[in-house]
Amino acid sequence: LGEGFTLFLTFLFYTSYHLSRKPISIVKSELHKNCSTLIRPPNLNGTDNETWCDWAPFDQDNYQTLFGAVDNSFLVAYAIGMFFSGIFGERVPLRYYLTTGMLLSGLFTCLFGLGFYWNIHSIWYYAFVQAMNGLVQTTGWPAVVACVGNWFGKGKRGFIMGVWNSHTSVGNILGSLIAGIFVSSAWGMSFIVPGIIIASTGILCFFFLVEKPEDVGCSPPQHHGVMEFSLCLLFAKLVSYTFLYWLPLYISNVAHFDPKEAGDMSTLFDVGGIVGGVVAGLVSDQTGGRASTCCVMLIVAAPMLFLYNHIGQHSLATTIGMLLVCGALVNGPYALITTAVSADLGTHESLSGNSRALSTVTAIIDGTGSIGAALGPLLAGVISPTGWNNVFFMLITADILACLLVQCIWKVFRPRYSLILKLIQ
Repeated sequence: LGEGFTLFLTFLFYTSYHLSRKPISIVKSELHKNCSTLIRPPNLNGTDNETWCDWAPFDQDNYQTLFGAVDNSFLVAYAIGMFFSGIFGERVPLRYYLTTGMLLSGLFTCLFGLGFYWNIHSIWYYAFVQAMNGLVQTTGWPAVVACVGNWFGKGKRGFIMGVWNSHTSVGNILGSLIAGIFVSSAWGMSFIVPGIIIASTGILCFFFLVEKPEDVGCSPPQHHGVMEFSLCLLFAKLVSYTFLYWLPLYISNVAHFDPKEAGDMSTLFDVGGIVGGVVAGLVSDQTGGRASTCCVMLIVAAPMLFLYNHIGQHSLATTIGMLLVCGALVNGPYALITTAVSADLGTHESLSGNSRALSTVTAIIDGTGSIGAALGPLLAGVISPTGWNNVFFMLITADILACLLVQCIWKVFRPRYSLILKLIQ
């Protein structure tokens, strides 16, 4: 019962983290849209006919670069903060650490939305708020990893892990749907409501999270290592986060959906990701080849991304089908790409029963992957003015490199485990 409750709570917590990250991708197409198709109010004077309906400063020709800057304020801060977050997670009670992180995430998410009501048009305000949000959001992943690691020993992997890891996609879906409700009427609420939700889950964490089985009189798990956790490599996260931040805008521009419809349609990518994660877990359980499962899915993903860009908008049915397939192939390996790393760390004698040390290792590896998460949206913002085809060529290249890195894990990282472990002990 305790294990199930812990899984449920940590699933809920990390769902809320991703739920609060998603609104920016939905709101982009509202901050800058084609005003020529709308009826201009007769009392509006002194603004350009092409940009009168846009939200400054995103009404300029370089709006895509500005969007990229806002995205990267969050992602660069997240990548840098992740290298330190695991260290703090080891030394601070997880319940307090997660609660503080979620309350602060709620605050900064709401502050971004309040820019609408306070009529703020400074790029520096939005970039600063996103950077601070990126820092405080690093509290999430290392802490839930350590918490679940306290309850679960080796052997409870594969299918369970694939289902648990769907918190990322579930959060993206809910964030898209919630933001889509308000985006066309008052886009500030697209941030404020998710901000309130993650702050509320922080309160739940404070009152209900049990960090260790011993705290409630349960026996600790028999660790022969620690539970494998979903970690991602740099190029794989680059692809995933580019879709996270730019897919709604791509759908809006190419298929000419309005912001809400584009946001709703983009959730299909995450629905496919849920299915892909579960299937990847099942297949790797049956075959015992986690790295090879990831590699096959990544190889197939490359031509699917190419097809989606070229035929994905021909009809509604094609759009739905391609989004589901691409989501499964891109996000499916997300939970398995570095399971080879986790498996070796989990069976390493110096980590036996020490899930707090895993928090640090998780933060180091996820921080490295987050560099890719920062690069992807930034490159998309720079490349997209030259055409969406070039963005997809960049994604396909990154996908292939991710596949090659999976094969390199055994040769490159494996000899370095002992050194990493000695540094964190």
